[in-house]
Amino acid sequence: MERVSLRDAYGDTLVELGEKDERIVVLDADLSGSTKTAKFAKRFPERFFNMGIAEINMMNTAAGLATTGKIPFVSTFAIFGTGRAWEAVRQTICYPNLNVKIVCTHGGITVGEDGATHQALEDVANMRNIPNMKVVVPADDVETKEIIRNVAYADGPFYVRLTREKFPRIFQEGKVKFEVGKGHVLREGEDVTIIANGVMTSFALLAAELLEREGIYAEVIHMAWVKPIDAELIVKSAKKTRAVITAEEHSIIGGLGSAVAEVLVENFPVPMERLGTPDVFGRSGKGWELLHYFKLDEKGIIEKVKKVLERKGR
Repeated sequence: MERVSLRDAYGDTLVELGEKDERIVVLDADLSGSTKTAKFAKRFPERFFNMGIAEINMMNTAAGLATTGKIPFVSTFAIFGTGRAWEAVRQTICYPNLNVKIVCTHGGITVGEDGATHQALEDVANMRNIPNMKVVVPADDVETKEIIRNVAYADGPFYVRLTREKFPRIFQEGKVKFEVGKGHVLREGEDVTIIANGVMTSFALLAAELLEREGIYAEVIHMAWVKPIDAELIVKSAKKTRAVITAEEHSIIGGLGSAVAEVLVENFPVPMERLGTPDVFGRSGKGWELLHYFKLDEKGIIEKVKKVLERKGR
């Protein structure tokens, strides 16, 4: 699969939105070259605000802009936007339910050589637990563009998690409609359900192909929306396959795996396994090498599938 930049897709879509709507404003914490908001800054300097390394102030300023009718997009690295600025996001944006779009890049282990201090493996959990916040983890550039276009005109705060690394393209332009809170069945199967998002969706599709050679037919669901999550689709698939695994480039605590487990335990309990980083910090290394180190790849998915199938009694 061709690897493409989610960050560039974000920057390009901001410019597209800015051309059409003067309410669009962008704030960045002195990282616009990395987050690609520099594209918007170059085209609309009067609507771009470099807030410096002051993420809490940036969130508070975005909240103020939202109260005046602006549509602020706020960007920095995921570790800073969801860690350092967490209280401001909770108190100033989510508590009054303001229309602020937080789009953070450099999420996950694929930040690579920047190491554990910059690898946000808790960001989805941090944002998911705040009332009013919606959380989405796109799989490629096509989905990123559609999500940014959608969240711009959806009410309330959103957290969009992007990455440093380029990801394989799995969607075609104009072929899939992206709706808030909806998952997508990318491959049908009857033996096990694989629910993934971010880069793990591409690995899930590859794992399903390899499993089919062994006579195991996996259903692959791309679940970009962690909150709100598509509970109806999860339960429907679980009733068919009676076994579920989740795969995410995030800690297994509090992210996609936790969200899916909550749905299943309350509605239709089945054997389930979660694939993500264990309860550890990341480490320095090349992004794709780290994915393999933590078994966040097709081999790790296949291992989990076979484990859950044993529990299922297949």
